[in-house]
Amino acid sequence: MTRLSVNINKIATLRNARGGNVPDVTKAALDCERFGAQGITVHPRPDERHIRYSDVRQIRPLLHTEFNIEGNPTPESFRSLVLETVPDQVTLVPDAHDAITSNAGWDTIACREQLCEYCKIFHTKGIRVSIFIDPKPEMAVAARECGADRIELYTEAYAARYREDREAAIAPYLRTAQAAKDAGLEVNAGHDLNLENLSYFLRTIPWTAEVSIGHALICDALYLGLERTIKEYLACI
Repeated sequence: MTRLSVNINKIATLRNARGGNVPDVTKAALDCERFGAQGITVHPRPDERHIRYSDVRQIRPLLHTEFNIEGNPTPESFRSLVLETVPDQVTLVPDAHDAITSNAGWDTIACREQLCEYCKIFHTKGIRVSIFIDPKPEMAVAARECGADRIELYTEAYAARYREDREAAIAPYLRTAQAAKDAGLEVNAGHDLNLENLSYFLRTIPWTAEVSIGHALICDALYLGLERTIKEYLACI
């Protein structure tokens, strides 16, 4: 069954806008668990404009569900944080330091040598490695050759085209997920998945191991409340 991992970055963004510790990011993470989320995702960036490295260190020992740290592994500070806190999973994302949000997947063919090295580093601590990719089957196959355990499908294009033609929107994702499965990789998905488009994605690709959802879920929680929102997302799975 697909697991729901709640990305709590937007909660940290709200806290950082005012300073202080309201809302409390650690409490929010634990509440998400208590309300049924099967994982927590954080994406610390070097400028710490939302999740801070100190948040990661504080949250890690308190969680009982899966912990996923995503981010660009190029900075040594990120690699050191992951190796220090030893999450269940690290998701490698090639975002630039000034990117508002993740906006592309890895070219796992061109970056093979680099990604192989990162996978080896994180595997020394027994951390599962997922590589964030665009919906291209050849990128999934190459991710396996890099040493990844999973891929995460970058689903922005699916979400953008969903209302127009959902079958066409999901077609490249299905091909890529099948290629990953055939290569022995598990499949995660994330970015702009929401209460409208999530169920169809998972019905079409039912072997999806995990969906990481943050922005849409936190926006829904403004109207529905966090507990009800998490239950609504779980009902889509």
